[in-house]
Amino acid sequence: MMHDAETEHMMSEDLTPVKPPESELLIITGMSGAGRTTAAHALEDMGWYVVEGLPPGLIATMMDLIARHPGSVEKLAVVLDVRSRGLYSTMQEGLAQIEASGIHYRMLFLDASDDLLVRRFEQGRRPHPLQGQGRIVDGITAERELLKDVKAEAQIVLDTTDLNVHGLASAINELFNDNGPITLRLNVMSFGFKYGVPADANFLADVRFIPNPHWVPELRPLTGQDEKVREYVLVNEGAGEFVDRYVEALMPALDGYRRENKHYATLAVGCTGGKHRSVAISEELARRLDQLPNVTVNVIHRDLGRE
Repeated sequence: MMHDAETEHMMSEDLTPVKPPESELLIITGMSGAGRTTAAHALEDMGWYVVEGLPPGLIATMMDLIARHPGSVEKLAVVLDVRSRGLYSTMQEGLAQIEASGIHYRMLFLDASDDLLVRRFEQGRRPHPLQGQGRIVDGITAERELLKDVKAEAQIVLDTTDLNVHGLASAINELFNDNGPITLRLNVMSFGFKYGVPADANFLADVRFIPNPHWVPELRPLTGQDEKVREYVLVNEGAGEFVDRYVEALMPALDGYRRENKHYATLAVGCTGGKHRSVAISEELARRLDQLPNVTVNVIHRDLGRE
């Protein structure tokens, strides 16, 4: 990590813009408590040079300074201090300077559900940096509003709600290993509507049009991962056609994600309780989508096992 004294020493040098073609820049932002520090440590373990708490206005300055020592820093990750007003406009000015220099950069935005963020702050027995005299949830709401434009600009949005420390480190390693980022990491998530729609869903499929195995006595105790339930779901009129057409409809969207340099997306498939239909359809969609080029598919059954 870079200390303040080092930063002050570097800023005292002449700052004539220099293009460092060998340097790669990753900007890390996101919600407080969503795992920015864990992501930074994972990148350090992979050989990245990490600077934490840098004001957005100093991004271009930092890159100019590194350019004066060619080869000294090939991969730089900057964790921005995102809690200042005017963040978006200041960051845009810095990124415009970087783009003018021809430097390649990506932005990673870490997010998590409000409930999880509240639990993390309560477990850590510390206030949210923006809550003031209010509640933790008030600080989270204020930060979401502050960062909404920043999130929209990010090439990679990673939801850490279902990731522990090790899971987040693994996701960072998969996205930014030496072989380059994966082209597209697609999470296919089954869920039950009665437990709420996943907040991070990029695509949403409602399969409640398929007859519910819950009302078949011999299928009720089983799940969509059991062959009998899978067969019951997929042979119903319209189910197979739905899967075929949904995969076909997703293909141009996934191609568009790749063109826009977005590497992470979630397809949420919902039924009433998240036990039978959504699980079976998610498994089938994942099987089909995993056959597409440059797509890595991960299956998550969010509500499986809940009563």
